[in-house]
Amino acid sequence: MELNIHLEAFEGPLDLLLHLIEKNKVDIYDIPIVEITAQYLSYIDEMKKADLNIMSEFLVMAATLLDIKSRYLLPKEEVEDGEEEDPRLELVQQLLEYKMYKSMSYVLKDRQVDADKVFYKVPTIPKEVEAYRQPVDLEELVGDMNLTKLNNIFSSVIRRQQDKIDPVRSKFGKIEKEEVSLEDTIAFLEEYANAHKNFSFRDLLETRKTKMQIIVMFLAILEFMKIGKILISQREIFDDILIESNMAA
Repeated sequence: MELNIHLEAFEGPLDLLLHLIEKNKVDIYDIPIVEITAQYLSYIDEMKKADLNIMSEFLVMAATLLDIKSRYLLPKEEVEDGEEEDPRLELVQQLLEYKMYKSMSYVLKDRQVDADKVFYKVPTIPKEVEAYRQPVDLEELVGDMNLTKLNNIFSSVIRRQQDKIDPVRSKFGKIEKEEVSLEDTIAFLEEYANAHKNFSFRDLLETRKTKMQIIVMFLAILEFMKIGKILISQREIFDDILIESNMAA
C-alpha cells in the first residue's frame, strides 16, 4: 500500500499512532499491527529528514511496535484461563487513555474560547440606592423579649460553656521543659566533694531546687561511684546515705 506522507506536528508517539488508526479507519481494539507499524516507521523516516533532533519517545514507540509485530511471529502464549494473550492489549489501553485525555483537552479548550466571548457589565448603582439601609424596627426585633428571658438565655449559654471544660485537665499547670546540664552538675559535685570530705546525701540534695536537678545530681553521683571518686555507705536501712570523697584515689 503506497503512503503519501504529509508531515504534521504531533504531541507525542501516541498522538501519531492514534492519527494513523483514525486515518486508516481501523478498530482501535483490533489494530492491524503490520500495516500500522509500516506507516509509523515511514513517518519516523520523514521526520528524521526534516528534523534530526527527533524526540526519543517516537523511536521508543517504533521499537514497541516492532516488538509486538515480532511476537505475532512467535508461538502464542496462553494465560491461565486458556485464552491466547494479545500482545497489543497494553498498547490499546494506552491509546484509549490518551484518546480520552485528548478529548477532554478539546472540551476545555472550547470552554476557554467561549469564556473569552463573555463580558460582564460593571454595576452602576446610584449612590443614594447603594447607601440605603432598611430601617430596623426595634419593637419588632425585640418582640416579647424581656430582661428575665434574656438572663435565662445568657445563663444557659454560660452553663454550656462550663460543661465543655474538663474538670481534671483544666487544673493542670503549664508544662515547661527544664534544661539541666549534666556537665555543670558533675563540676559542682566535684567542687562540693573537695570542699566537704564527708557529707550526707540529704545535705547534697538540699542544694538542688527542682526535681530535674535532683535526678541529674543522682546521675552524677552514680558516675562518681563508678569511677571511684566517692564512697557510699549507710549504717541502717532508711538511714541517711553518707558520702566520702575519694578524689585523691
